[in-house]
Amino acid sequence: MTLKRVVVTGLGAVTPLGLNVEETWNSLINGVSGAGPITLFDASKFKTQFACEVKGLDINKYLDRKEARKFDRYAQFAIVSAAEAIEDSALSLETEDLDRIGVIFSAGIGGIKTFEEEVMAYDPEVGPRFNPFFIPKMISDIAAGQISIKYGFRGPNFGTTSACASSTHGAGVAFDMIRLGKAEVMVTGGSEASITASGMGGFNAMHAISTRNDDPAGASRPFSKSRDGFVMSEGSACLVFEELEHALARGAKIYAEVVGAGASADAYHLTASHPEGLGAKLVMLNALKDAGMKPEEIDYINVHGTSTPVGDISESAAVKEVFGDHAYKLNISSTKSMSGHMLGAAGAFETMVCVLAVSNDIVPPTINHQEDDQDPEIDYNLNFTFNKAQKRVVNAALSNTFGFGGHNGSIIVKKYL
Repeated sequence: MTLKRVVVTGLGAVTPLGLNVEETWNSLINGVSGAGPITLFDASKFKTQFACEVKGLDINKYLDRKEARKFDRYAQFAIVSAAEAIEDSALSLETEDLDRIGVIFSAGIGGIKTFEEEVMAYDPEVGPRFNPFFIPKMISDIAAGQISIKYGFRGPNFGTTSACASSTHGAGVAFDMIRLGKAEVMVTGGSEASITASGMGGFNAMHAISTRNDDPAGASRPFSKSRDGFVMSEGSACLVFEELEHALARGAKIYAEVVGAGASADAYHLTASHPEGLGAKLVMLNALKDAGMKPEEIDYINVHGTSTPVGDISESAAVKEVFGDHAYKLNISSTKSMSGHMLGAAGAFETMVCVLAVSNDIVPPTINHQEDDQDPEIDYNLNFTFNKAQKRVVNAALSNTFGFGGHNGSIIVKKYL
């Protein structure tokens, strides 16, 4: 069968860098950090007392007060980003076949705040007294369900859960749904809200997150020797994927074309990436094969780049192996240096970044690197786009996300021609 072409016609975001796509993108290209002291709970006794929080969001612009109480914070973010993306796409929902519009919205963790509150309130001496919305608020697929209910979308509807690769895998499945003819439009994205006592405490116990409390804005420093873990983040990003002929027929604005997606496993360790980057190499090769592209056709890689001691080394080595001499002609950046790590939402967010890089011909930077902070195990002849955005033609961009459990996802977007 002939596979259908898929394009991106809408974008939405609510992040620590801005409450919409424009604000977020401006922060990214200007090298703004979203990190600061935690305000969502009292973190004074925690090893890490800072994170990248979404600030200033009025959820009542999107949901009435009674309805909003039925949504965990992560699902609220999803509704906000989806609303922007759907509006941006200019889809006419009154005339569209809603049976052919689906939603895949992903989370690695989901409603952890709801779970935390309900369990902490449980008193075994009194007996079980749980909120009837406890389970529907908590489960990680509910954002997809809520979006479909709000808009009446009756196409494929679910969430994918593969830790930090969740929404990259979700986007890959959404891409397949359209090119295989199972849907004409897919609303796909990711959302997460894990800046809670249990979220921060759990990642602290694993020694996974930075403890640089004296310098939150400078804590996420991918590919620098002094990196000491990722910075926890929250937020959501959403993309509208659409079958090309359907988009052209309605005169849609097209940001970019989705051309390939890959998945792989490290098959190595619960939390550590493979030291030789075997899974990372395989997932990029799988995405390139799926796209029918050669490595030298890629201009920009938005790397997973979490600012962890092992991960940054193995990923940069994997890029060199996959791209060979062309690796030195690429722009590489980790936008987690500014956004922090949105966990299950990271893939959707960074796919959106790649779409914007392609449509604007500008690569956002990797901030917080100093010349005297170089790791001898990292090749600085690679262009990590340190500290300042770089204008260049970006015909094609690849996004990597790697999750606990060894789950790897890559997706490729390019200019629509």
